[in-house]
Amino acid sequence: MSVAVHSLSHPVGAGDAGRPWWPGAAARATGIAALAIAGILTHLLLRWGSDASSAAKALPLHVVLVAGGVPLVLTLALKLARREFGSDLLAGISIVAAVLLQEYLAGALVVLMLSGGEALEAFALGRASSVLQALARRMPLVAHRRIDHQVAEVPLAEVHIADELIVYPHELCPVDGVISEGHGVMDESYLTGEPFMMPKAPGSEVFSGAINGENALTLRATRLAVDSRYARIMSVMRDSEQQRPQLRRLGDQLGAWYTPVALGIAITAWVWSGEPIRFLAVLVVATPCPLLIGIPVAIIGAISLAAKRSIIIRDPGVLERIDRCRTIVLDKTGTLTYGEPTLTDRITAPAMDDGLVLQATASLERYSKHPLAKPILEAARQRHLSLVAANQVRERPGEGLEGRVDGRQVRVIGRRQAEAIGHANALPLVSTGLECVILLDGQYAATYRFRDAPRADSRSFITHLRPQHQLERILLVSGDREGEVRYLANRVGIDEVYAGQTPEQKVAITRAETERAPTLFVGDGINDAPALVTATVGLAFGHHSEITTEAAGAVIMDTSLKRVDELFHLARRMRRIALQSAIGGMVLSVVGMFIAFGGWLPPVGGAVFQEVIDLAAVLNALRAAVPGGDLSDY
Repeated sequence: MSVAVHSLSHPVGAGDAGRPWWPGAAARATGIAALAIAGILTHLLLRWGSDASSAAKALPLHVVLVAGGVPLVLTLALKLARREFGSDLLAGISIVAAVLLQEYLAGALVVLMLSGGEALEAFALGRASSVLQALARRMPLVAHRRIDHQVAEVPLAEVHIADELIVYPHELCPVDGVISEGHGVMDESYLTGEPFMMPKAPGSEVFSGAINGENALTLRATRLAVDSRYARIMSVMRDSEQQRPQLRRLGDQLGAWYTPVALGIAITAWVWSGEPIRFLAVLVVATPCPLLIGIPVAIIGAISLAAKRSIIIRDPGVLERIDRCRTIVLDKTGTLTYGEPTLTDRITAPAMDDGLVLQATASLERYSKHPLAKPILEAARQRHLSLVAANQVRERPGEGLEGRVDGRQVRVIGRRQAEAIGHANALPLVSTGLECVILLDGQYAATYRFRDAPRADSRSFITHLRPQHQLERILLVSGDREGEVRYLANRVGIDEVYAGQTPEQKVAITRAETERAPTLFVGDGINDAPALVTATVGLAFGHHSEITTEAAGAVIMDTSLKRVDELFHLARRMRRIALQSAIGGMVLSVVGMFIAFGGWLPPVGGAVFQEVIDLAAVLNALRAAVPGGDLSDY
């Protein structure tokens, strides 16, 4: 049997929404299986319900063997010429032996077994990958492009960078872009599974797949549809389904041993009994479909279940490696903390009005996704300050937030940036905690200080890692100041602390730890991207940067420590189920081989016996896609 996993490489574009995405090998396998069923049924009807000649009765089986068996045998012959010996070699030998021994029904049953198994696998993979199909179905097919005040519908593939597009109320945003006209909100919950309504104004970034609110918005496309955030998420999902983790390669290794053992038993049965039919009977029941089907179905099922729980598996190898990690390196902000700081101090410059500065800052911050935006907006709400519309909003990583509010230029930046542009003398003394600096029309206006509380389950999560997941070392590595990092470490129970670390230093620490033992790095996927790549397993929190999907092996979309624990359990459960299906199916096949060895199982009966094993293997492997009890243990 040739596995159909390669069919997942079919690219999904704008025009693919709603169509099956595994058409190639699966369609051929389904067609051959249907032909085999029709041929076998026709043969049985002629055999038991008519007086047709023997040649006429065998004709339907000949059609099946020519249409389905010959391509398989030719493919295997080419593999043999390249010295590639796979488990499906047994099937090819079975078909040839069946023809030579004139056991045409047994040969046709082998063809049905292989094609039916491949079709069943493709169906199982399709069911297990329902998340990806759902993503494809909600991808918009057209965009409303405006040229010279005229709006026309165009296929998504014809949208170019800098095109002006209209997004009408309640429509999906077709591509990534920047708002050029209009104010409104967009629902970006498709990224997290939770409500995530973001205000939009001229200058605000928008992402493909977001749902527009009540007002029509005009945007300028900044990416092609194939490069958009939504398409990249789909690409990550598809790449994860194509890759072959170590467990899949383990199946190949098991098959490499299984094939010569099965051939040895078949040849011994022939020599011992003197009946070549025993050779065929053993090979028919030995066809290792459970080995080839069970592992990929379990892997795809685990990926699908993870996606439903807001965990995107970019590299399926994560499912194999994470349970072997013995060191975990954790970032601080947004990982062990909520990433939702509270505003503790507002230090306003003497010449500035505190209320005016807060109103201008909050009016700009409502268009930001930065963790400091929420506490600033809450402070403005508590003071009953009305917000003013902002324009020319721009927020780039490392550059802060800026825009025009009520005719004034407002900038929200960090201390280092403020010092670099000449405001060092105006800044208050450094303290623990987070802070931002506000400039109005280029003048220093205020410094706001924040405290980011640890997650309620941070300590229980940390303390359960050693006994439940055999993690021997736990490190907290952060770019924040020493006092803030130590404060958090004491609260959550971490002894090894590295504060004030640059991205390069984080990489050096992670590389050194990985050389000692397999290492899991958990961070926000932005400044931590190099370390995510360096670790044995890189696990990114959040969805705010494309670096997340590029650098990490897996992404936790709703930033919950419980999801990290669930990933450990999903991986362990997937491996157990996959090996149950593969090894359990092989054991049953070996039992059938020895029954056939003794002459108690003819070739036709062996084929039926193997089909039952195939079905059991697939049904068991599909359990990986279904939640099984509590996936967390802290």
